[in-house]
Amino acid sequence: MKNVFKKTTKGILMVALLATVSGFADEAKILVDKGSKKTALILNDVKKGNQISIKDENGIILYSELVETTGTYKKGFDLEALPDGNYFFLVEKDLEYNTIPFSVEGSKVVFNKEKEAKFFKPFTRKENDMVYITKFSPKNETVSISIYADHNNGLQLRHTEKIVDEQVLERAYKLEKGNYKIVINSNNKEYTTFINN
Repeated sequence: MKNVFKKTTKGILMVALLATVSGFADEAKILVDKGSKKTALILNDVKKGNQISIKDENGIILYSELVETTGTYKKGFDLEALPDGNYFFLVEKDLEYNTIPFSVEGSKVVFNKEKEAKFFKPFTRKENDMVYITKFSPKNETVSISIYADHNNGLQLRHTEKIVDEQVLERAYKLEKGNYKIVINSNNKEYTTFINN
């Protein structure tokens, strides 16, 4: 099979990616008001369209909303009403998502600050017949890239790559004419991009 991709070692958009990254620990606050049994989630530097969710330990979405205004997000939640178990807030931004884990036991809500985590999404950009993929992996997370091409009304795997121990992933691929599906797996999440070249 003819390899239609040409990998290059060119610096790609890393400055733009890093410019969007800020310290999550400084921008997320949890305040618990025992009198009203409400827990306030306060997030700085959110944008309109960012998503806030509460999920259980199985990943089932219990609550979700899109941020309506850019700036500071503040909302009170009655987390004590949840059944006993483990949960987390998921804050999804343009190129990152953050998890804030907590547990409910009886009428007590406990946040686990040490297990808060920030993960970065890959950024895929097409320019002429080139596709550029960039991803920031501060903990050297494994990243898998699979590129499929439309072939006789079906998808055919044309390229696959597993990247280990790279904090700054930068890849460029030359595409022939056609339709492509790019699947990137990292941090137990899958990101899919469709490209018409």
